[in-house]
Amino acid sequence: MTDLLTAVRAGAHREVPALVLRLDRAGRRAALAELKELRKEARGWDWQRQDKIRKALQVAGAGCHTGAAGCATWIGGRDLRSWSRSPYPLILVALGDRDPAWLGDLAHRLAAKSLNSEAEYTFISELVRMAGCPIPTTDSLVEGWAERISTARWHGRSGRRVPLVDLLRSDPHVAVLAPRLFETRELPPQVGWYDTPDSTDHWPAALRVLAEEGVLDRSQLAERCVTRLVRGGKTGDQRFFLTVLQQLSITEDEERAHLRDWTAMAADGISVVASHAQDVLARLDARGELSTADLSEVSGSVLFRREKKLVRSQLILLGKVLSRDASTAGELLPVVAEAFGNEDVALQERALKLIARHLPADDAPLREELSFAAAQLGPLHREAVTALFGADGSSEDALAGPYEELLPPVPVLSRLDPAPGSVAELVEEVAAQLKSRSWQGSTPGALAAASGISAFERTLDGLVRVARADRTGLAEALEEALAGTWFLEHGIDRQPEPAYLTTSDALSLVVGSLLGRVSYQAVVEGKSRWTGTGTCAHTALNGVLLARAWEAAGDVVTDRIPFLLATPTWHTGALDAAELVERLRTYRRLDIAPGPADFSQALLRVRRSGASAAADAASALGTPHGDRLAAWIRADEPVAPVLRHGLTSDRPSAGNWWQRSASGVRQVLLATRERLVIQQEFPRSFHWLGRPHVPDARSCYHWGAEQCPHWTATLPEDGETLAAWLMADLLHTADEGPRGGAWFLPPLMETGGEAGVAVHLALAYGLGARHPEDRISAVDALLVLAAQGRLDPALLGRELGVLVDHDLVKVNRLADAVRTAAATGAYRTVLGVLTKALPTLLAYEKAPRGIGDLLAVAAECAERGGTEGIERGGTEGIEPIAGLAATAGRKGSSQTVRQAARLLKTFTG
Repeated sequence: MTDLLTAVRAGAHREVPALVLRLDRAGRRAALAELKELRKEARGWDWQRQDKIRKALQVAGAGCHTGAAGCATWIGGRDLRSWSRSPYPLILVALGDRDPAWLGDLAHRLAAKSLNSEAEYTFISELVRMAGCPIPTTDSLVEGWAERISTARWHGRSGRRVPLVDLLRSDPHVAVLAPRLFETRELPPQVGWYDTPDSTDHWPAALRVLAEEGVLDRSQLAERCVTRLVRGGKTGDQRFFLTVLQQLSITEDEERAHLRDWTAMAADGISVVASHAQDVLARLDARGELSTADLSEVSGSVLFRREKKLVRSQLILLGKVLSRDASTAGELLPVVAEAFGNEDVALQERALKLIARHLPADDAPLREELSFAAAQLGPLHREAVTALFGADGSSEDALAGPYEELLPPVPVLSRLDPAPGSVAELVEEVAAQLKSRSWQGSTPGALAAASGISAFERTLDGLVRVARADRTGLAEALEEALAGTWFLEHGIDRQPEPAYLTTSDALSLVVGSLLGRVSYQAVVEGKSRWTGTGTCAHTALNGVLLARAWEAAGDVVTDRIPFLLATPTWHTGALDAAELVERLRTYRRLDIAPGPADFSQALLRVRRSGASAAADAASALGTPHGDRLAAWIRADEPVAPVLRHGLTSDRPSAGNWWQRSASGVRQVLLATRERLVIQQEFPRSFHWLGRPHVPDARSCYHWGAEQCPHWTATLPEDGETLAAWLMADLLHTADEGPRGGAWFLPPLMETGGEAGVAVHLALAYGLGARHPEDRISAVDALLVLAAQGRLDPALLGRELGVLVDHDLVKVNRLADAVRTAAATGAYRTVLGVLTKALPTLLAYEKAPRGIGDLLAVAAECAERGGTEGIERGGTEGIEPIAGLAATAGRKGSSQTVRQAARLLKTFTG
């Protein structure tokens, strides 16, 4: 045993298997106890020293375990993983004297863990071979198998790429594992990849060949493909299963047997899947195997889809059936009328013509039903509707009634609950936040930001309050509640970096100080550090949080203060001025000096508007901090004034930063002016906030929805400033940035202060975001701003025109966003924005992609909400929107021309 431990400490992993095999059962148990102690000891070493013994420790521990469960847990330990080649071959040697049943048990236990690499699959498959047992079929093992096959393709002995079908054909487990690809929660990424679109050396083609050869069951594969396509999932996975299905060339009997599945795919599948299902349904109809009832059911769903190609194809199929059998008109024509609700004018017209062609002359109830449905068509189709159904059918009274704009309710400020006042309540809050770090913003948006920062602020204040009353009892309770967590076992980073700081890290720092995991000397040094040294707003805002955390870490062990001054009054992070005055009065009575970071954050949060009485009360305190609060409220200035920009100039100006990136793309950002009082009277960690800043669009790699709900709560009364500082995030979100970059737009709308050019430019970037979920965030923000009465539609429209003009926002993405906003009932709000954005887009010699969709949204808004009160965008009132008449008068019948004519008609009558 001594030789084994010596070899492990020396990192001599190649010597370990032989030393393990020399030990009997009792010797291995004794050695295992020593190895566990060594493993615990090594966790406190630096990483280089840990890495030296990691392989030897993993091999020795695996070999010394006598139970398969313990052995599997040891092998899967994350702290025993190494970046270099795994020691699995050595573990196999160390387990060479084990019973086959024991090895089989180990293989299945390992496969049940999240071990999905090629090396782990190879290890488990070798255990299976040694045990002579069936291969496990867990998702993680299937992924490891797929990676093993993928790697083998590129590393054949000949040095050339090995055909995939040859590798699969020779694999001993292909018949078991290949069908499991269709049952895993997500498809292994290696399976869906191929180098060229026309390649035949990919998984779908290989699976087809193996099915033809009888290695795989063809009918089983087809059945599972259909099941996965109906179930839905990631787009890449769906495309893979569709390709496999097409490769298998299913029979007419199989098509007939899955009728219900095709209808489900056509209704809910992604576009390519729905299109394939439509083709199958068309073939079933041609063979007389699709009933009128089935066609009616699936058509009702497809005609509600947004993909024009799918809607058009379904109308064509309906037309063929109606032409073939006139008796189906009573059942199918009401379904055709569903297309009247489509946003595309051409599809509306196609549906109207189809009804006109097949409408029976003697079916009065059907005509009445269709006439009512046609009432939702706009003025562009009014003449055709009148000709078909008569004056009653075209009457605009069908949708009569005063128009009412539908906007969400104005967000109501909700007060924070009092800080936890008892040890038990506080410990529960702390444990919940430190054991589950995902609470702090994994769900972007106002709700996550509000709940995350509220919980943190209440808990931080609670720690200061309860520690002053019963620090010993609190420490004991926290030790027990947090036992076994990484936080207690390994401590925390004693010098956390502001760039990546989260509220959970800040809370860990304070709790660590309370429990002695952070020394008082470290706290003193941390408080003296200049935490605001970042070059971007993210680091600066995080630096404010870190400065507060270091300060609170000292307060919980010195019992110096009774509570924090900066704890917000409301969920936004804002602080009531009168409440702050009362807190300062308590500090004066107790003869306590406020913490510099705590008081500075309180000033940044205090509600300045309408607080003149609170300012007088602060002055009456007769303390320096009371005087500072009074002066801050009376000044009522933004933390960093935003410099406005000229919307039509291409030349750099003081506030408008037109910048070209390496790719030549312009970047529209805003600068901020300095605020000397912050640099002169606030701690150094706050000084970045008061300096002048020229915007920089370079990515700084530490921003994201998962870590930042405290940003808006740092400056809850200065939305303009925050919008300017975080604008670069939105610029990247509109281009090639990751998902979630627009998370802060909804909470930004709840901040105080002016909603000026920065807020509206931020909204413009968000409405053109790359990812749909970010556009949804921007739409939510737009509607909230409108409900508050703070939206300037003309300003937002002009900002959108600037961003589109500089190729920073794509028109088709913008069209999707405003369509979503309009669908909520905010028609006049959206129209007011578009009338100012459209002149820039209509002036292009070549119409940008998506302009027709944007015009369609504007036309629908004008038809549904009217144009009363809408500020016209034309020159001197000659036309409602500059360039609209010229576009409508162009030759041809493109979507752009037709929608321009439709919009023009709503303005001119």
